Amino acid sequence: MNVRTASKAIAIGVLAVAASGCSSWDSMSSRQKSTVTGAGLGGVAGAVITNGGVLGTVGGAAIGGVIGDQIGKNR
Repeated sequence: MNVRTASKAIAIGVLAVAASGCSSWDSMSSRQKSTVTGAGLGGVAGAVITNGGVLGTVGGAAIGGVIGDQIGKNR
């Protein structure tokens, strides 16, 4: 398995985890929804910026989650 294929698989995994968190979307607070959304968007953005790099995908998801959490705190 080459790096490009592994990176795509990890990006899909991050999105799957983010989407599975949405299964209980109705019972989530605004802050939690913002965190999940931020992590999903951050993971995709990190993957795009680093051309599917694993570190970029995971880092983007982490940073996006933190930003989403802080934005959701103010709502």
